[in-house]
Amino acid sequence: MNVQRPGIGEWYRLRGGESLEVVAFDEAEGTIEVQYFDGTVEEFDLDDWRSQRATGAIEEAEAPEDWSGSVDFEPEDGRADADPIADDRQLRADRLDDLDLFE
Repeated sequence: MNVQRPGIGEWYRLRGGESLEVVAFDEAEGTIEVQYFDGTVEEFDLDDWRSQRATGAIEEAEAPEDWSGSVDFEPEDGRADADPIADDRQLRADRLDDLDLFE
């Protein structure tokens, strides 16, 4: 079986059912970095990856509907509609605030 090289952003499933996403691929080093749905990051040797793909221990999978399991964002971390640029402008002091133009 000819196993293609993994693409960044592709999802796979381990034989035990655990989902993982390819987040980096370094052909020169022969490594594949994956992130599991729970956020854990692991690095595979390319030969080991190919071997596990060939035996079916790692199989292609669809991205989960709720991919937020690996993201460290909680709703209380901030407003979903927040504009970071506008918020940043409000926090900065204007150098001309204390200047009286009519003196």
